[in-house]
Amino acid sequence: MREKVKSGTLSKATKLGFGAADLGGNLFFTAMGFWTLNYLTDTVGLGAAAAGAAVMVGKLWDAVTDPLMGFTSDRTRSRWGRRRPYLLFGALPLALTMWLFFTNPGIENQLWLGIWAAVALCLLNTAYTVVNIPYSSLTPELTSDYHERSSLNGYRFGFAVIGTILGAGAVLPLVGIFGDNRSAGFSFMGAVLGLLMALSTLVTFLAVKEPDHSQAPKPTEKFFPTFLAVFRNKPYVIVLATYALNLTALNFVQGILVYYFKYIYRNEALTTLAMILLLVTAMLCIPISVLVSKHIGKKRCYQICFAVLASACLIIYFLGHRLGSGFFLAMMVYAGIGVGFGYVAPWAMVPDAIEVDAVRSGNRKEGAFYGMWTFTSKVGTSLAIALTGLILGAGGYAANLVEQSQGALEAIRLIIGPIPAAIFIAAMLLIERYPIDEAAYNAIVGAKASK
Repeated sequence: MREKVKSGTLSKATKLGFGAADLGGNLFFTAMGFWTLNYLTDTVGLGAAAAGAAVMVGKLWDAVTDPLMGFTSDRTRSRWGRRRPYLLFGALPLALTMWLFFTNPGIENQLWLGIWAAVALCLLNTAYTVVNIPYSSLTPELTSDYHERSSLNGYRFGFAVIGTILGAGAVLPLVGIFGDNRSAGFSFMGAVLGLLMALSTLVTFLAVKEPDHSQAPKPTEKFFPTFLAVFRNKPYVIVLATYALNLTALNFVQGILVYYFKYIYRNEALTTLAMILLLVTAMLCIPISVLVSKHIGKKRCYQICFAVLASACLIIYFLGHRLGSGFFLAMMVYAGIGVGFGYVAPWAMVPDAIEVDAVRSGNRKEGAFYGMWTFTSKVGTSLAIALTGLILGAGGYAANLVEQSQGALEAIRLIIGPIPAAIFIAAMLLIERYPIDEAAYNAIVGAKASK
């Protein structure tokens, strides 16, 4: 028996409630993306290469748990549905582990400090996975309508950008409450952001109702066959690889941004303004991208994202250190256009690929697809962060040293310029092969529905 998914228009209350959890999710994503490496090197006192390695261990562990969580949620049957229970019971552990990671343990030995960082990151990333994988898997369950999914994800990413702006703009002010005691400031910041993450998750649990799966048979495929099967879906594989490249490039930029302002411009405080300019522009561009996608398609919108971001990285590399911080801030506005056009597109494309698979196979396994989605993207993310630490270390970076070596400064510029630019260009070329547009989607899904 094929499970039913709503095909009509969703209420605004449902869309708003669904989007709320991504506010917390992007508080997490932004705080970790922009500040993890810098927090470990400049506040905790872990060496750059060791910090990058600890982050990589945490991300690789996270990547392994993602498919397991997707596999588990696909097989869950409860009075709250198969995704919502994890939002309810995962909210508190997420808040606690966020506070734990950003609380400096005060360990002096570099080996034990590195082990602490890796373990704390594994715990935090596991808590995030327990909430995020079931949450992401809700998208194709709420509606099967091609444009309604874009609208649903538009609401979601409206909240995502608000969360991202809060995550970018609130970190330094919260840390600054404690003056020069950055350890106390980061601990307080972790507690506040953790609380907001938990509350936004609970709002979605209360606001969204899942389709009834109580009579649907549980998938019978074993773990490895289930996840290997997703690679038979060519459209999914293309958008999966593209998204992984996108996140990898973005993590190079996110992880190095605070270093750029601190050591190229010697003005760390401007980091917050740069993030806010980038993300406010992105938020304004999200509804524009949804409208544009109806005329030129989701794929072309995604390619606009990559073209803008690649050019921004290259311009910053060649001119950013010469023309000063004002020019860099202007480039953040330009880059925000690219980020805005890249928010909705992949999350609207992957449900289409999943729906095509469900129509052809007769089985719904959203958790498997989204588990592999985050597994692959986090492997790429972990490599970006690890390489950032290694490149900084190879360049001779020394934490909190006002006058960094020329090698360290060049390493910072490479990480924000040519490296992510090359990855964005590769992503732009790869997504060209994605075959599902509106006509193709309706031909496959509509034909099945009419039978």
